[in-house]
Amino acid sequence: MPYDALNDVPDEALLVAYGNGDGAAARALTMRLAPRVTGYANRLLKDRAEAEDVTQEAMLRLWKIAPDWRQGEAKVTTWLYRVVTNLCTDRLRRKRGSALEDIPEPEDDTPGVEQSMQNSARAQALEAALRLLPERQRQAVVLRHIEGLNNPEIAQVMDISVEAVESLTARGKRTLATALAARKEELGYTDG
Repeated sequence: MPYDALNDVPDEALLVAYGNGDGAAARALTMRLAPRVTGYANRLLKDRAEAEDVTQEAMLRLWKIAPDWRQGEAKVTTWLYRVVTNLCTDRLRRKRGSALEDIPEPEDDTPGVEQSMQNSARAQALEAALRLLPERQRQAVVLRHIEGLNNPEIAQVMDISVEAVESLTARGKRTLATALAARKEELGYTDG
């Protein structure tokens, strides 16, 4: 089956198809999920190469469990984000001996026009503010507000209650707002 024909097939169906030997389903699912997973891992690790390694490892784990996937128990993305979260947490724990300043910033691939400079400044300010958050708050905020997962999905990924997710995201948002408030005008945000 051509790749284009698989665009509208749900993730679970693609995983089951791969588990039954359909290589095109694996390619379609990889093309769909790998960029999102890499972006999430990069936000947690602040290292594109490490994020790509985590993505590769997470996708390999997904392929290993494909033949045993039980439909309806969890969304593929929820399962995958949980694996990525755990892999990133493990890597961050191993890196604790190195200073945060030693971790390289992600590169900006946008052209050097004024808007992209402002967007870059905003992104850097957000990334710096995210680094101020405790690890669990950062994970919850990134999953909710950057990756777009809902609270029950985040609860599954982080293995906590929905109420705990709500608490983590609320505290994280308050900390971010406080950290960024003084830079509002500099970053081009106005109340008008």
